[in-house]
Amino acid sequence: MMEENIFNYQKEEEPVELESFQGEKRKLIQPTSLKDPKLEKLKEALVDWINKTLKPEHIVVQSLEEDVYDGLVLHHLLSRLADVHLNVEEIALTSTAQIRKLEIIMEELGKRLGTQDSSQIKWNVKLIHNKDLLATLHLLVAMVRCFQPELDLPSDVKIEVVVVEVSKSGIKSDVQVEILTEGSSDTDSLSNTEREDPIEQLLKLEAHKVNTVKKALVHFVNQHISSLGLQVIDMDKQFADGVILLLLIGQLEGFFIPLFDFNLTPLHNVTLALDLLKDTGFQLSNVDPQDIVSLDTTATLKVLYALFNKHKGK
Repeated sequence: MMEENIFNYQKEEEPVELESFQGEKRKLIQPTSLKDPKLEKLKEALVDWINKTLKPEHIVVQSLEEDVYDGLVLHHLLSRLADVHLNVEEIALTSTAQIRKLEIIMEELGKRLGTQDSSQIKWNVKLIHNKDLLATLHLLVAMVRCFQPELDLPSDVKIEVVVVEVSKSGIKSDVQVEILTEGSSDTDSLSNTEREDPIEQLLKLEAHKVNTVKKALVHFVNQHISSLGLQVIDMDKQFADGVILLLLIGQLEGFFIPLFDFNLTPLHNVTLALDLLKDTGFQLSNVDPQDIVSLDTTATLKVLYALFNKHKGK
């Protein structure tokens, strides 16, 4: 009977204690779903996203279950993606300290993710701290959708789960399909494209609207480079040699870029600037260094908009 074998779905090193969730419902991933190639690709995509985002902090994640549960990774992701700096321990060693840290992080994430309705939340402090893979996946996917919706996660990832409810009268169980990422359709693809390339959509509007955005971006740039004695007047031309772009990135991201890294060759400077942005987790779609050197307005706007979108609160 399923009731007799249900707890074999858990890893052997993590036996399930019935008393630990009596009266609650638990979702356990079916072993066959754990081997699903789509699920593996989603896990790989999330690990890659975390590692690229946290590369400046020299944090490397290998396992979502083993490396996310204590709050360290979530704390740094929140800091990098939302510029939120919480007053929590950097490294929480005890279980009590980890849970306390997670509670603070989850409360802040709830505000950012718009998940105040507890009935709609598929994760909580207890599940994350217990290294629940399903809850961890739901949380990370929600963070990607909120903070970096342009990131291309594998679509239509579904897995089978066993929903288990333990009570004094026995165990009830049911097999359900859990959706981790939505399937794509033509309509969805269009909306995704719009989200991924807001600048391309902007350039289809009237010229005065485009100019308004350009002025806003130039104002943003000048706010951050004026202390260097620099000013941008012509956005279309002054970024082509990469020098101001490198200095702007240094100011915003806290980099010190040695003078010997600058080059008389514009392509070298712009390539270095885009590499720095990619290393710090920026997702720039269809931007080639040569486009910026060639005074391509779309490419320049994409880079400046990405910087503005992350640092506009400063």
